[in-house]
Amino acid sequence: LKEKPDPDPAFVEDIFKAGLLTADPFMLDVLGKTQTAAKTKAPLLILGETGTGKELVAKYIHAVGQREGELVAVNCAQFSPETLKDELFGHVKGAFTGANKDKEGLVAVAEKGTLFFDEIGDMPSDLQTRLLRVLSNGEFYRVGGHSPIKADIRLIAATHQDLESRVNDGLFREDLFHRLNVIRIHVPPLRQRKTDIPLLAEHYLAQ
Repeated sequence: LKEKPDPDPAFVEDIFKAGLLTADPFMLDVLGKTQTAAKTKAPLLILGETGTGKELVAKYIHAVGQREGELVAVNCAQFSPETLKDELFGHVKGAFTGANKDKEGLVAVAEKGTLFFDEIGDMPSDLQTRLLRVLSNGEFYRVGGHSPIKADIRLIAATHQDLESRVNDGLFREDLFHRLNVIRIHVPPLRQRKTDIPLLAEHYLAQ
């Protein structure tokens, strides 16, 4: 087998600027492949164990993709279903008790940018249906609203769970999984990229 050529120094520098400290050939190869994917609008699924840096990879992809808007991140496991629905889609005045004015949700905030769902496997089924509408039709409804709102977003999802198993168990919509699984990236744990340990140790010692 031919050895992989040394990575472009400018490429490594860009990775470091994005907060990704790695010199591991496999990890650099994974990130190199994301450069082409980043310049499309196709949904992207990032898989990997907790703590492997999936959100950092999402930030790198957003930066390379040069979307006009910002990257907006939401952790699906941190909110109750109703709170998550309100956070994502916003609401209209009078939608529920305490809704004294219209609220813009994170989908709207991410317009022309990237919406990053961390722990997408924990998203409630009702919200999975709403998210599928965004991916299928490019529109959404605020809570209590009756007029569709257009959404121009790039969607990146991440999880440490086995989504295929959750689909088989009826916990995750199969059609949503196929929509998200257009481009899949696996982020290896540190134990599989041991050459990065000295690099990370030096970084944290410097801090």
